[in-house]
Amino acid sequence: MQLPPGITEEELIQQCKNGDLKRLEMLYKYFYGYAMGIGLRYCPNRDDALEVVNDAFIKAFNQLNHYNADKPFKAWFRKIIINTSIDKRRKEQKHTWHTELEQAEHIGNKAPIIELLNVNDIMDLMKRLPGVQSMIFNLYEIDGYSHDEIAAMLGLTASSSRVYLGRAKEKLRDMINKIEGNYERRV
Repeated sequence: MQLPPGITEEELIQQCKNGDLKRLEMLYKYFYGYAMGIGLRYCPNRDDALEVVNDAFIKAFNQLNHYNADKPFKAWFRKIIINTSIDKRRKEQKHTWHTELEQAEHIGNKAPIIELLNVNDIMDLMKRLPGVQSMIFNLYEIDGYSHDEIAAMLGLTASSSRVYLGRAKEKLRDMINKIEGNYERRV
């Protein structure tokens, strides 16, 4: 959705702060695709992503008066979506965070088949990662958080974050290698 002619994003947000319900609906429609894109990266399926997106919009609408207009709205809202995703994941997987750190293995080289995969293929592979690994991979590799920041968000140590990232990369590599093996047998 595009904004109507003559209205800027800043004006839309200010009108939302003033309680204009039509403008809140417009803000929702304007940022829905952006929010859903982030939600789909962090959630295992579309229904969960939609739940996260809607919860994030509710949080954003309730906290809109705390938004600092000196910073980009997208960055502020992205953080809300990510934190909402983390909260949802945390509720669903309370007991899956405990794994032996010694099980981490060395990470090898990239598989050449990666050049043949498209974005949807890669997203499907990422969705196959276990919850915490998927979360940390997204936070570190896609959203650019440091291991210290991830540790603080998820209640882990920075070294645990590094191990989970390594495991995620290793699992992705294994899945890609399997695809490569299947591809080579067909060729």
